[in-house]
Amino acid sequence: MAGTGLDVEGWIAREGALSRVPAAFAGVVDAARARIADSFDGGLLHSAYIYGSIPRGTAILGVSDLDLLLALHTEPTEADRAAATRIEQDLDRTLPQIDGVGILLFSARTLLSELERHDLGFFVACLCTPLLGDDLADQLPRYRPTPLLARETNGDLSLALTGWRRQAAEANNDQQTEALSRVVARRIVRTGFTLIMPRWGGWTSDLTQSAEAFGLHYPERAEQMRRAAVIGRTPSPVPSVLRELIDDLGPWLAAEYAVVHGEKAPRP
Repeated sequence: MAGTGLDVEGWIAREGALSRVPAAFAGVVDAARARIADSFDGGLLHSAYIYGSIPRGTAILGVSDLDLLLALHTEPTEADRAAATRIEQDLDRTLPQIDGVGILLFSARTLLSELERHDLGFFVACLCTPLLGDDLADQLPRYRPTPLLARETNGDLSLALTGWRRQAAEANNDQQTEALSRVVARRIVRTGFTLIMPRWGGWTSDLTQSAEAFGLHYPERAEQMRRAAVIGRTPSPVPSVLRELIDDLGPWLAAEYAVVHGEKAPRP
């Protein structure tokens, strides 16, 4: 339904909360918090966040992944990235409730920068749930489902397509193809949603709802987007499935996005 995902004043509401974490995943959250605190001391870590299906309360045991974001006081170094990789591997190995762990690393300065105000800033303020430290959302504005937000969140799909084509060509087993199909499908569905977000007048991260909202405005591509939403939840190792996303739906969506919203401001 249009208008969902907003608070009573029409701002996009923060979608996750620790109170929404399913009981079966409470130990996952506790383990992530403890592991982060052990690896990044207070002189380095500004704050830590969890995002995705776990804080939204929609995670599925043994299927959902664990998504984390760390904001550092300084720009991340190779040593910081190596520490994050070790956390990812340790949590994925020891927690049977999840299937995969991903950690994003940024400096607090980058997350609060004017350039990232309607991309990473929005991501922190509306899509991330605080785990540790002072919440950066307190220093960020509130957001509405505007064309500016649409452009700055997903107006660079064409750049992603180039990298995905290379990764697809280099994939040499079903596991790699399946993992890539999940990443590509989720990004395409979310880009399809933000394409129509200002007209829809709300916010959602739910893949099925995103695809259905998109289909209301682009019925000729609705079935493709529904298939992409399915792949985003249950990835496929079939190369033809990935090719449809990368070589057909993706390029069309990137071109339509540029016409409707323009391209995202270039990053350094």
